[in-house]
Amino acid sequence: IELKMKYLFMLLKLAPAVGAFKFMANWKMPMPQDVARTEATAERFGEKKLAIITGTSSGLGKKTALSLLRTGEYHVIGAVRDMDKMAAVAEVDEFPEEDFTPMQVELASFDSVRDFCKQVDEFRLDKSIDRLICNAGVYQPSLPHAKWSADNIEQTMSINYLSHFLMISEFMPSLMKSKEARVIMVGSVTGNDNTVGGGGVYPIADLHELEGFKAGLKDPICMADGYSFDGAKAYKDSKLSLMMLSNTLHAKYNKLTGVAFSSIYPGCIAESPLFREKRGWFRQYFPVFMKFITGGFVGEEEAGQRLFQVAHDPRCGKSGVYWSWNGGPREGRGAEALEKGGQISGGGGAGGGWNSIFENDQSAKVLDMELAMNLFKYSTEVTKAEWPDLKQITSPCPTLNVVGAVSKYMIAKEEMKRIRVGVPGFGADGKPIEISKFKKRQAIADKMVGTVVGNTVGRGFKFIGKRLLGRLPDEALKNSLDLKKTDEPLLLDAEINSSDETSSDRSPVSIAEPSLSPEMTSEKIPAEVSDNEKIVVPDQESLEDEIANQIFSESGIKIEEKEKQNTMSTDENSASAIDFNQGPGTGHSIFSHMKIM
Repeated sequence: IELKMKYLFMLLKLAPAVGAFKFMANWKMPMPQDVARTEATAERFGEKKLAIITGTSSGLGKKTALSLLRTGEYHVIGAVRDMDKMAAVAEVDEFPEEDFTPMQVELASFDSVRDFCKQVDEFRLDKSIDRLICNAGVYQPSLPHAKWSADNIEQTMSINYLSHFLMISEFMPSLMKSKEARVIMVGSVTGNDNTVGGGGVYPIADLHELEGFKAGLKDPICMADGYSFDGAKAYKDSKLSLMMLSNTLHAKYNKLTGVAFSSIYPGCIAESPLFREKRGWFRQYFPVFMKFITGGFVGEEEAGQRLFQVAHDPRCGKSGVYWSWNGGPREGRGAEALEKGGQISGGGGAGGGWNSIFENDQSAKVLDMELAMNLFKYSTEVTKAEWPDLKQITSPCPTLNVVGAVSKYMIAKEEMKRIRVGVPGFGADGKPIEISKFKKRQAIADKMVGTVVGNTVGRGFKFIGKRLLGRLPDEALKNSLDLKKTDEPLLLDAEINSSDETSSDRSPVSIAEPSLSPEMTSEKIPAEVSDNEKIVVPDQESLEDEIANQIFSESGIKIEEKEKQNTMSTDENSASAIDFNQGPGTGHSIFSHMKIM
C-alpha cells in the first residue's frame, strides 16, 4: 500500500504540468483488428515521419519535397491539382516512389479539400501527421476582374488562405497525436507591412474591419475588406491572413496540443512559376532586377532549403514564430554575383544560410489578435470548418479519474450556487441576463438537495472538518478597511419603540462574548429577561467547538429535542433582549432545545 501511495503521489505532482499525460492520451485496450492495423502502418511507414505539402509539382513545393525525401526520414504526401504533371515531374526529378505519394486536390473547392483529407486519413492508417506545409498559392495581379472558386469565393483568397484553413482544421485530430507536429504557412514580405517590400509598394495588405468576411465573402463580394477587386492586393491580403492564422492557432492550440504553428518568408523567388500570369517582359527582367539591383533574389533551391529547414531543424520546433534568414541581401556580392549569375547563398531579402535563421519581427497588422480572432471566426463560418474542442489531457489512472469526477461535480455544484433564479447576472445594458427554464429547474433542485444533505450528514462533516482544520485566524476574518475595535463591550440599543416615543430613560443592553462553558445548558438560561439585564449570548463558533469536542471525546452523540417551554411574554412597554441564536416565537436560544449526552 505504501508503494502504491508513493506512485500516486508522484502522479499528482506531475499533474499540473502542461502535457504531463500527453503520452497517455491515446492509450486504449488493444483489439485484434487494432493489432493488424498497427502492423500495416509500421510496414507502410516504418519509423519515418509523415509530411504533407501542398503544391509539390513545381517551384518551392517541389524543392522542399525533394529536400525532405533526401533525408530518408520522411514519407511525403504531395497535394497537387494536376496528377499527370506531378507524375512527369516525379519521374524527371527522381522522386523515390516508396516514400512519395501524390494525391489530387483542387484548392478552389472546399468539397475537394474535404475529399483529399478523407483520402489521406484512409492512406495513413494509424500514422499521425507530423508536418503540414501550406505552400500552394496563386498570384493574379493583372486580372481586371475577380475569378470565382467552386464555392463562389474569389479564387486568390480561397486557394491561398481559406482552403488551407479548412485543411488544417480537418487534420488537427491527427496532428495532435504526433509527438512533434509542425504546421508551417508560407507567408510573404508583402503581407508584413513593416518592411519596404510590404509597406512601401502599393497596394498594401490591409483587411480593414473584415467587412467582406462579415458579408459572407461570396460573389459579388470579392475582397476581404469589401472594396472593389485588386488582384495584387488580393494576394497580399491572403498572405496577411495566413500569417495571422499562424498566430491565432498558436494562441488557441499550442499549449494544450504541443502542435507548433509558424510562418516563413522564403525570400523573393523571382523565377518562380508564381509569376506565370505576369507579362513576358516582366518575367524576363524581374529576376535580373532582383539579382543585380536590389540583391534580393533567391533561387528555388535555396528557398526550398529554407522551407525544409523550418520543417526539419530541431531549432524550428518553436511555435508562434515568423522565420527569416539574416545576413544582408547585398553583403559580399561584387564580382562573385556576376560570375555565378546572382546565385549566391544569402542573396535573399532575408539573407543568410542554414545558420543565419532568426525570428523576424511581425507588423502590427499581423499581431492584431482582436482582428485575428474575428478573422478566425468568420473564416470558420465561410468554410464551415470544425475545430477540436480541447481539454487538458489527463491520466487514465482510475484513482485520478475518480478524483477528477468528484472535483467536476463539486465545481458544478459551486457554480450552481451563483445562479440565483431570475437574477443570474447583468449584461452590458445593465439588465438581468435571462436564463433557461432548465437552468432554473436545475438550480431549484440543487438547492433542495443541498438543504436536505446539508442539514443531515453535512452537519456532521462540517463539525469534523472544522475540528481537523482548526479555526481561521483573526486576520482572515477582517481586512485593512475594518474599523479599529475598542476594548469596550459592544452596546446595542435593544429597545423596541413603544407607543410612548418620548421615553428615553432606558439603558442600552450590553452584549458580552464570554467563552461557552460545559455547564451552560438550556435550564440555566432564564425564560424571561428584564429590560436592563446583561445577558450572555453564546456565539455560533464557540458552540460548534463545544459540540465537536463532545464528538471526539465521547463515544457517541445524542441530541434530544425538548418540548418548547417557558414562552416569553412581552408587553408593549418592555424591550425584548437581543439573542442572535433565538428561534422564532421564543425568548431563549434555539440551542436550548439540544442536549449533548
